[in-house]
Amino acid sequence: MMETLEKLDKQLFIDINSIHSPFWDSIMLFMSAKLVWIPFYMAIVGYIIYRYRRRSIPMLLLAVAAIGLADFIASGLFKPYFARLRPCHDPDLAALVNIVKGCGGQFGFMSSHAATTFALAVFFNLVLPARYRIFKLLLLVWALLICYSRVYLGVHYPFDVLGGAVLGSLLAYGSALGYTYLVNKFPNMYR
Repeated sequence: MMETLEKLDKQLFIDINSIHSPFWDSIMLFMSAKLVWIPFYMAIVGYIIYRYRRRSIPMLLLAVAAIGLADFIASGLFKPYFARLRPCHDPDLAALVNIVKGCGGQFGFMSSHAATTFALAVFFNLVLPARYRIFKLLLLVWALLICYSRVYLGVHYPFDVLGGAVLGSLLAYGSALGYTYLVNKFPNMYR
């Protein structure tokens, strides 16, 4: 069973990673760059503080907790424990991998990009009201595009990003439960 899943993962990787063009290379590099998203994050934080005032405190703290835990668990625990080579470090795939720019660390399971972006996207999808549906959809599309970019760039297998997305989503769910508990338990504190 594991062998079949690994074979499927490698085939999916080759299918996605083999489709390249200079235009898409630059788009995917942009999507995967961490620093380019700082204005986006600052805009979210600013709006949440403006709109939710005191309720923004637990909301932002629990969002940061989900994102920080996602990064720590994916990079600090799972990658060294599973020690699964990134496709760009896999000698069996060396001739087939299209590396756009650099490879990253030696191990790839699970993708911390996927874990952190899904932690953010799922958390705000769970805690923000329905009237934000377009923003919530955009967050999910953004997270999916970042995950896709990691495979496109040759630094993660599809199951690496799937595992990261599941981890981030679970942590976001736990943080959203924590947020709901706090605002319901102490309603006067967060008005």
